[in-house]
Amino acid sequence: MKYLNGYPESLRSQVQQLMTQDRLGPMLLKKYPQAHGVRTDKALYDYVMGLKNEFLRSSEPLAKVAFDSKLHVIAHALGTHTTVSRVQGSKLKAKREIRVAALFKEVPLAFLKMIAVHELAHIKEKEHDKDFYKLCTYMEPQYHQYEFDLRVYLTHMEAAGKLAWPVALQSTAQPGPSI
Repeated sequence: MKYLNGYPESLRSQVQQLMTQDRLGPMLLKKYPQAHGVRTDKALYDYVMGLKNEFLRSSEPLAKVAFDSKLHVIAHALGTHTTVSRVQGSKLKAKREIRVAALFKEVPLAFLKMIAVHELAHIKEKEHDKDFYKLCTYMEPQYHQYEFDLRVYLTHMEAAGKLAWPVALQSTAQPGPSI
């Protein structure tokens, strides 16, 4: 349960118990019954730019937003933000890019939003400090819950040997209680 290492033992125990009883997957599917529809780089760009325009209107522009099949959750991060600086004549120009692990093409929208919000927050706040998380919760009030649930999802998927959320599931189930 490496994705939950920073959480209290009581929460990790609850997750472990749900896994042992084969109830973790059904609980996650009840809470997040379907995957989002953002499948292409253009759709991801439009989605992230919509969030940026709503919450960070005056921040630096983004040159690129894309899914990246080379990002692996285990070896790297869920997404990355980079600034590519180039000298053009006598000017230094910077291009900002956000890349999201391709694994997240088929997850619930809440998880994609959490990743997008996290990477967008790095435009204003470089470090994972109090101001960074304040900005994340400004853009998505349930940011911390979504981050925890995403970590639970990754734990479940790793244990099950699966790579993506079941896209075919189109349920109307209401969200269940938080762990």
